[in-house]
Amino acid sequence: MAIFLTKDSKVIVQGMTGAEGMKHTRRMLAAGTDVVGGVNPRKAGTRVDIDGRTVPVFGSVREAMDTTGADVSVLFVPPPHAKAAVTEAADARIPLAVVITEGIPVHDAVAFQAYARARATRVIGPNCPGLISPGQSNAGIIPADITKPGRIGLVSKSGTLTYQLMYELRGIGFSTCVGIGGDPVIGTTHIDALAAFEDDPDTDLIVMIGEIGGDAEERAARYIADRVTKPVVGYIAGFTAPEGRTMGHAGAIVSGSSGTAAAKKAALEAAGVSVGATPTETAGLVLALLAETPGNPA
Repeated sequence: MAIFLTKDSKVIVQGMTGAEGMKHTRRMLAAGTDVVGGVNPRKAGTRVDIDGRTVPVFGSVREAMDTTGADVSVLFVPPPHAKAAVTEAADARIPLAVVITEGIPVHDAVAFQAYARARATRVIGPNCPGLISPGQSNAGIIPADITKPGRIGLVSKSGTLTYQLMYELRGIGFSTCVGIGGDPVIGTTHIDALAAFEDDPDTDLIVMIGEIGGDAEERAARYIADRVTKPVVGYIAGFTAPEGRTMGHAGAIVSGSSGTAAAKKAALEAAGVSVGATPTETAGLVLALLAETPGNPA
């Protein structure tokens, strides 16, 4: 099994005919993703040939869903059009919308997150790499060739650190890796992914990557203490970041003692989470925990 994305997922791409959309649609298809269509009102009714596969282009998300049975949309649309694109996907009641776009105004993100939530559309992102269930499906920009199927679940604010942990633990493999994005307002949270991994019988251990800014990791620590029975290994990026300055992600801003890496590390450790000082040390903690579990190939 996996969470949110499986081999049965049918994926459409909003913005598929743009340069980024085409590039990553090609990569998703190469990873085995069932990409069943693109959406571009100006090119509705056309077809695009991608490495021997013909992908139809539809005029709307609703048309694409009605024709193909799509249940996932990956969005490669410019920031000014992201709100309208997510709103369209939510109006069509698509179960999952993966918003890769970065640079979306916060007020737009607030609006479309609330709109999608009210229509039971799960949003991953924005400003995220998407998610991958290795060997099954890949929705977004995560490289598919740096790991293999396995029994580790990964949820991360950082795209780069998602890739690094996938590579460091490539010998063990992953059930699903979810890049939730690092903007101030996101759809799927650490807690959402933790809950899904806790319920997934094919996930034995969870890796949670956070970063400075906000209190998402502290809230996740409380959830882990109360609700998660599987071992969790954590990593917090930003121990050397200066106070009062946005670092990389728009949400990674520290003010005083609030949102510091040290505070997040302490909260996670108090919840029983093993926290690494570096990504490599974090991978080592995972291997050590799996080695203690009978039947795991660590």
